[in-house]
Amino acid sequence: MTSPSQAAAAGANAPVPGPDAEPTGQVGKEGAPPVGRSPGQLMWRRFKRDKTGVISAYVVIFFFLIALLAPVIAWLYGKDPYTTYGLDRPGLLNEFYYPIKPNGGIDGEFWFGLQPQLGRDVFTQLLYGIRTSLLIAVAVTILCTITGIVVGVTAGYMGGRTDYFLGRFIDLLLAFPAQLSFVAFTPVVYSLFVSPEKETPTYLRVITLILVQWALGWMGLARLLRGQVLSLREREFVEAAKVTGASPWRIIRKELLPNLWTPILVQSTLMLPTFVTAEAGLSFLGVGLVEPTPDWGRMFATGARHYQNDITYMFFPGVAMVIFVVAFNLLGDSVRDAFDPKTKR
Repeated sequence: MTSPSQAAAAGANAPVPGPDAEPTGQVGKEGAPPVGRSPGQLMWRRFKRDKTGVISAYVVIFFFLIALLAPVIAWLYGKDPYTTYGLDRPGLLNEFYYPIKPNGGIDGEFWFGLQPQLGRDVFTQLLYGIRTSLLIAVAVTILCTITGIVVGVTAGYMGGRTDYFLGRFIDLLLAFPAQLSFVAFTPVVYSLFVSPEKETPTYLRVITLILVQWALGWMGLARLLRGQVLSLREREFVEAAKVTGASPWRIIRKELLPNLWTPILVQSTLMLPTFVTAEAGLSFLGVGLVEPTPDWGRMFATGARHYQNDITYMFFPGVAMVIFVVAFNLLGDSVRDAFDPKTKR
């Protein structure tokens, strides 16, 4: 039995944790046993200490709030993205249909100025453009994440022929250049539902953009999860679950998926800004959303036609997209570091 003096000496000689050491628990009141922290709590503590990640999270939340509250903000602002104010009211556009006032027509009434040619309000167009692009990107990200989980976990856990055929299918889809395939396949999907001489409805354009990006966007996550599952299925806890007679579904749900949330979450945070820029690129090239639907990419396309005479119209959507993409990428890096501190930059 250890004497009190020996215990005190051992405590005096115990190593002192450094300032960066992760606390494993907190002491209870009046000598109560220490309360341990879950991995989620430890991850949250690490994330809160990352100032870059916290600021990026606030920026991302701000953009999503803008998207959700776009109708409310436009109502308070007193404008909408569809009315051609410059054409309806004289004195706003000159004879070349450019804003008469400097800096793209920015003033107290039109905060971000007016769109050249049509004279729409840029501020409300940007609000609704962010709303449209984020709606499409979030839908594609959710579909790609679900598909990547199902295919990747199935291929990794089943192995054998299932893994072989799913792996070759993934390799086949990865052989398609993503951006060129988006541009090539989007009009083909349009033609399956609407004849070429008719105008494609907006809802069909949105559904097509989601489906085309989903069809060619889930393979990276699936391949990543396949490799993770191939490693995990040989671990002792999975073998123990098999010995106890657990079904494959229970093993996947209880043993494998809890160990896959880190790559799933990190990969999802990196996919969403990619789909935002991909959707904007399709609209910029004319195969995405068209007038009069507000869209980030279409604003770039319109600004590109008039930037030599008025660069203001491209300035605001360009700055907004750069801020959003950079913030989301930094957020993804911070989430990855919080889950796995060994990957500190």
